[in-house]
Amino acid sequence: MSSTLLRVCPSELKIPYEVKRQRSCCMQLINKTDKYVAFKVKTTNPRKYSVRHTCGILLPRSSCSVTVTMQAPRDMQLDHHCKDKFLVQSAVARDGATMRDLVPELFTRAPGRLIEEFKLRVVYIAANPPSPVPEEAEEEDASPRSEAMMGYEAKVSSAFDAASRCVDNSGAKLSCTKGASVVSTLVGEKVYTREENQKKLQQNMELLREAGSPQQGFSVMFVLLVFMSSVFIGHLMKHIKV
Repeated sequence: MSSTLLRVCPSELKIPYEVKRQRSCCMQLINKTDKYVAFKVKTTNPRKYSVRHTCGILLPRSSCSVTVTMQAPRDMQLDHHCKDKFLVQSAVARDGATMRDLVPELFTRAPGRLIEEFKLRVVYIAANPPSPVPEEAEEEDASPRSEAMMGYEAKVSSAFDAASRCVDNSGAKLSCTKGASVVSTLVGEKVYTREENQKKLQQNMELLREAGSPQQGFSVMFVLLVFMSSVFIGHLMKHIKV
């Protein structure tokens, strides 16, 4: 049945459902006529809802807002199904009518009196719908791990390069084995310890004391190279973490 007095918006009341919290919604009443129209709002569950305003008079071509507040639910309702309904009654009032003219007889059906009714059902909706989790979160979490792994590989590479630059007695490059074997030997077996470095240092000092003549200049250079190599290897051992 189409309404000729009032237009009610929306056609159903959607109320957010949240445990232990009151929620509200609004309906709009619009006077479609050039007459004074009285209205009255009823509900099938008056203990559960509070309405503001439950009744009133609309001037010609005017409108008003009615707020419906649901009391805080105690339990969670999984299906969000509701059987509650609201009824909006409207009737033509005399010109210049006020709130004093709102008497129960105004909404009683009688010959020659137009009374219209509009029904609205209550629909529960989720108060806090879950938000989608962005897929970029996993990539952001994985980035620090990749940087840490790159830093570790850089340290291992620098240690391998340092070990491959060792020189022999004649100043040429040593025939070092594979980089992984050198690093594994230095780190895992702890070949070069502080005590061994001290022994080598004492041996080098004895060789320096024996090299006293100018003809032994080549031996002095050899001893210096050996000394620098032992110092470098000892410094390298301090920075390698097992």
